[in-house]
Amino acid sequence: MMNKHLSIGGLFAVALVAGAVANCNDFPQHAIAPTDLGGGGAGEGASSTSGDGGDLFIANGGVGGVGGMGGTGGAAPAPACGDGKIDPGEICDDGNGDSGDGCSANCDAIEQDFACPVPGMPCVSTVVCSDGKVTGAETCDDQNTTAGDGCDSSCMVEPGWICVVIGAQCQAAMCGDGIIAGDEECEDDDTPPANGDGCSDTCQLEPGFKCPTPTMPCVATVCGDGVQEGSEQCDDGNNDLGDGCTPFCLNEPTCLMAGPCTTTCGDGIKLPGGTEVCEDGNTDNGDGCDANCMVEPGYICVDVVTTANQLELPIALRDFSSSHPDMQYAISVDLGMVGTTLGANGKPVYAPGAGGSTPTTTTQANFDQWYTDVVGVNQTFVQTLVLNKLPNGTFQFDDGAFFPLDNLGFGNEGNGHNFHFTSEVRYWFEYQGGEQLSFTGDDDVWVFVNKQLAVDLGGVHGALSGGVTLDATEATTFGLTVGEIYEIVVFQAERHTTQSNYQLTLGNFDNPQSDCQSVCGDGIKTPDEVCDDGINDGLYGHCTPDCNWGPFCGDGVVQMPEEECDDGVNLTPYEGCAPGCVNGAFCGDGNVDSVFGEECDDGVNDGGYNQCDVGCVLGPRCGDGVVDSRDGEECDDGNKQIGDGCDLNCQTEQIN
Repeated sequence: MMNKHLSIGGLFAVALVAGAVANCNDFPQHAIAPTDLGGGGAGEGASSTSGDGGDLFIANGGVGGVGGMGGTGGAAPAPACGDGKIDPGEICDDGNGDSGDGCSANCDAIEQDFACPVPGMPCVSTVVCSDGKVTGAETCDDQNTTAGDGCDSSCMVEPGWICVVIGAQCQAAMCGDGIIAGDEECEDDDTPPANGDGCSDTCQLEPGFKCPTPTMPCVATVCGDGVQEGSEQCDDGNNDLGDGCTPFCLNEPTCLMAGPCTTTCGDGIKLPGGTEVCEDGNTDNGDGCDANCMVEPGYICVDVVTTANQLELPIALRDFSSSHPDMQYAISVDLGMVGTTLGANGKPVYAPGAGGSTPTTTTQANFDQWYTDVVGVNQTFVQTLVLNKLPNGTFQFDDGAFFPLDNLGFGNEGNGHNFHFTSEVRYWFEYQGGEQLSFTGDDDVWVFVNKQLAVDLGGVHGALSGGVTLDATEATTFGLTVGEIYEIVVFQAERHTTQSNYQLTLGNFDNPQSDCQSVCGDGIKTPDEVCDDGINDGLYGHCTPDCNWGPFCGDGVVQMPEEECDDGVNLTPYEGCAPGCVNGAFCGDGNVDSVFGEECDDGVNDGGYNQCDVGCVLGPRCGDGVVDSRDGEECDDGNKQIGDGCDLNCQTEQIN
């Protein structure tokens, strides 16, 4: 009878017991309990069962039976790896049983290059690219995460580079490997690298070339095409001198109307008190004086007067046909043909003006063609006039048969030489007083100083001489101030088939330029130094006194006791020679190198249950999905989770 009404009693158990506690006489005396008293409440344990209810009592005014006792609670889970708590024997526990995340699958080791500060939370990598230390899978660390400098954003050595000193700047591995790196400017198709083809044997760009594609031949640039490229400082698309860009595409001072010129970085003239800190005649970086004429770190630049044995000046030559109205026209000295100052275009002004003429010229229109490019009338060639240094210190060009355009342009036209051409030479100098210029030649010659006529040898004639000494008197005449930059221009014309003489002598026209030298031992490596650590004592890991490498990690020689290994490359952090010339990590070193695929490493790796096996892989264990009953496993569902029937220790769970 009791069991028959068990479920109904269960429904009323709480109400009846509550009523009894409140007032045992609340039930009517004649009432009969509708069923037995309910079973006892269940205990909280996972393995608990209900208690038995009291017997049914039928009597007027009877008391309900006593409720059953609660069941016994289930056992708490045993400590296990993956429970998020540091249990006895565990080094870490990140809440899972996986390797490769910082805490080994058995929780018995913190993996190499990880830290596990908070149990139950993911471990964190201690590898920091840019900290100046090579850790983890890094092969370099130059203290930044900028790619393209030899050590990329992940701290891996980039192709074509070597990173010898950890934490320091990387450098080109070698010139000729086809990869532009470090201080290299080019890499062409030479094997081995050679000079004279646009890219030098030190992988520096040579003048007059561009090398746009590594491993491909360099290409000659075209000065005058209006496109600045290669080593060109400028390209204004014309053959004019005196407009800021020479026909050789080099910067030149800017000289407006009469008055001092202003210099431009790379023009070879350093204006005293100007903005240029240095001036080496180019706009190259890496030679001590940079593209903005500022001294580069690691250099000292001193202004010196050139001691070269030659002075090279650009000369613009324009060839004419003998049929030009002013060629082969008349023979006569013809002074006063040009005005006393240059025109706004920097060229001589025809003094007679429009409608006028002179004994050896025809019209202004024809004269204006002499020193400007006119298609169909003249052809322009740009050459170099080389003045040799004389024993007295002056520089001179002297040629009694000056025929620079033989067989060029309109050709010799049946003559022994090409006799019909004009020339233009410009030179800039810092006025100090006492500068001298002399000229001997034919036919026409005009010399202008600071845009003003200084020598007039006009006309078709034999060799005549003239000159000027820029003393204090002439300085007043030409408006010169000591320490300022001025322009001197020589215009010449050869117009008759007789002879051609050209002698130009310059004295005391000295322009100081910057001589920049690297400072070995200052701790700043410059392109011409192999290394410079500021110590330079030649000991291990240091530079030599002449800024080459002393014994170092990467020279292929194991230096004891400083090095454990040295294969000359040292980029194998696992099972090889690692950066810093230390032995790389390996299976068996007792460190779990998960970044290299190790699941475990107890230093023995001989297998066994919950041990590390050969090859640093995990042996049989709870969580591998295989029930190892011999090792006490009751189940193994391939994970380490509770509440799914198989607990963290591979014991069967009771599921409610």
